[in-house]
Amino acid sequence: MEILACGPRFPILRRMTRLQQLKTHLRPGKVYRREDVAQWSNAVDRHLRQLVEDGTLTKLAGGLYACPRQTVFGKAPAADNELVACFLKDDRFLLASPNAYNGLGVGTTQLYDKTVVYNHKRHGEYALGGRRFDFRMRPAFPRKLSREFLLVDLVNNLDRLAESREELLERVQRQAVSADRPRLLRAARHYGNVRTRKFFERTLTPPERLHAG
Repeated sequence: MEILACGPRFPILRRMTRLQQLKTHLRPGKVYRREDVAQWSNAVDRHLRQLVEDGTLTKLAGGLYACPRQTVFGKAPAADNELVACFLKDDRFLLASPNAYNGLGVGTTQLYDKTVVYNHKRHGEYALGGRRFDFRMRPAFPRKLSREFLLVDLVNNLDRLAESREELLERVQRQAVSADRPRLLRAARHYGNVRTRKFFERTLTPPERLHAG
């Protein structure tokens, strides 16, 4: 609210404009859909255009906007989890990347420029805020990444990786036998496809039990 000086003892209050009122609802670092902004606006498309023009909001994709945080280095982009949660209108998802396989000790070295989003709603690749996201619908996924999940996920996605399939499987086998066997088997059963489950069951089942079966 602005104050117009009309004498030292009688200030006149000027009401905030609709756009100024709308800005009071926006929080730095948050991502908004058009319908989110519409609840605070009587002319949402005009106000969105003005907010983008004055730098209050950044357009990420059709109907999706970020309110950037100001840092000493400039405007910081929205965090991936904020962006994805708003895009999906759901907080049940897992952010992953094939780059995480590089820390498993199985010889992967490639770097990939997209983030994988395991979720229950969307499937396909989308560009959001200049970043690439590969949305993959899955019936189940953990709440956070673990070494066991990443080993299972790697075998699930062998055909998507640049490295030799046979060499990767040999190295995964070596890592698997020294891993936490119950946790790895549980991850394979919950999150692995049919081929992946069979691979880990063969790898982690003692030979005498295999022959007995």
